[in-house]
Amino acid sequence: MPQATAVNPRPQSGRWWWNVRAEKKKKQEEANVPVKTKIQREIIAWFWVGLVFLLINGTIGQARVIPSGSMENTLLIGDHLIMSRVGYDAGVPFTNWHVPLWRNPKRQQVIIFKPPFAPDTPDYVKRVIGLPGETVDIHDGGVWINGQRLKENYTRGLSERPDPSFLMGNFKGLPFTVPKDCYFVMGDNRENSLDSRFWGCVPRNDIIGTPVMIYMSLEAPQGAWDSGQIRERFFAYANAVLHPRIVRWSRIFRTF
Repeated sequence: MPQATAVNPRPQSGRWWWNVRAEKKKKQEEANVPVKTKIQREIIAWFWVGLVFLLINGTIGQARVIPSGSMENTLLIGDHLIMSRVGYDAGVPFTNWHVPLWRNPKRQQVIIFKPPFAPDTPDYVKRVIGLPGETVDIHDGGVWINGQRLKENYTRGLSERPDPSFLMGNFKGLPFTVPKDCYFVMGDNRENSLDSRFWGCVPRNDIIGTPVMIYMSLEAPQGAWDSGQIRERFFAYANAVLHPRIVRWSRIFRTF
């Protein structure tokens, strides 16, 4: 009875040998490149990486850090956010100019905006409560929109009508009818938030984006995340490296 014999597949020696030669030739060419040229290539490559980052950071998204407790417990002091500007605002790179876009926020959405009473101060983060044309009032520990109580499960503390002596600018207090192209916003920590209860609505043109994700959250002393506190921020980051327990690991990668 004839026995079957193993048949060896034809080796792909030609293609393999060609790849080896090409790789060897490439390494030889790299070895012959002067060190100065290699350094120049690295500098150019990192330049383009940095330029792309700046363009994206200014036009599509930006990073933000929460300096106060006005949005607790939704956002904590030391939460580091990635903000999306897509649809809301397009920043012009290397300038303070920005172009409002087509997207409008929805009720109870968290937004980031330039405070209308102090446009040169750092951006604010609050929650949209009243939409254009709606009447907002506060009584009995709750918020009322057009006579209907708003259902909220994210607040800390009671909503209170502010004392008239704390009102700012031309804002005359509540009840308040939100003008066209404006939004009534409040912090979730109702007893510790400077918001539309004190200075009125936010114009649509001042809204620049919405938070997308928490990419880092660190415990730090009060004031460490305030604008301009470079030294305090440096020590906060260094402390996180030395003492990882101050990192709120459970909050990282939370989305909105």
